[in-house]
Amino acid sequence: MLCVGLDPDLARFPETLQGGVKDIEAFCKQIIDATGDLVCAFKPQIAYFSACGAETQLENICAYIRDKFPDVVLILDAKRGDIGDTAKLYAREAFVRYGADAVTVNPFLGTDSLEPFLATRDKGTIVLCRTSNAGSSEFQSLQVDGEPLYLRIARTAADEWRKIGDCALVVGATYPNELAQVRAIVSDMPILVPGIGAQGGDVTTVIRAGRDENNRGLIINSSRAILYADKSKSFADSARKVAIETRDAINSARFTG
Repeated sequence: MLCVGLDPDLARFPETLQGGVKDIEAFCKQIIDATGDLVCAFKPQIAYFSACGAETQLENICAYIRDKFPDVVLILDAKRGDIGDTAKLYAREAFVRYGADAVTVNPFLGTDSLEPFLATRDKGTIVLCRTSNAGSSEFQSLQVDGEPLYLRIARTAADEWRKIGDCALVVGATYPNELAQVRAIVSDMPILVPGIGAQGGDVTTVIRAGRDENNRGLIINSSRAILYADKSKSFADSARKVAIETRDAINSARFTG
């Protein structure tokens, strides 16, 4: 169930990689090599690449994942949300340019804004539902016909969007009660869960709240805790150690909780 988020922050790179944008690819590839046999998914966050003009590096990293670890799901964390031709272009960017297996999207503009993603065959659309940030309740908890908006999103995903194409949801580890409510609505739909590790989400609580009837159904993301476990030249070894610890904690909670 472990997903490693690829959030390459140049300011936090190890001492052996301080050359700037050109080192992003080297850093991510070393993390990928160190953890690829431990994970179900990698999740590059597009902003960390595009903000410093590293789209070519992102293309190379995505191709590297597909080549070296073809059974690992590649999730492009882009949180796209637009309409019409623009949505179609965002879908093409994720699925064609970067070759992602799935992409995160924002449902605020409604079903038609999601259709270009959902309608792409054999690709996944991961919809923001109850996000892990502190301010998420400002809108996501607003009541809509007697239930909070995030549950309306979950219900729409289960009843409508998954009929169009492969669909999953994002629910933060920092809101386990809400995660349990969403799981009760969506049955076996996959849920991407950010927020463990540096953001403070508890693995055991997440597993108990979010697993499906088959003791599966979660993609549990950790980024900073793994990527920046160590700033020395042994950073990849340290990342692997933390990834193993996280994977083992997930499996322990799955099979003993």
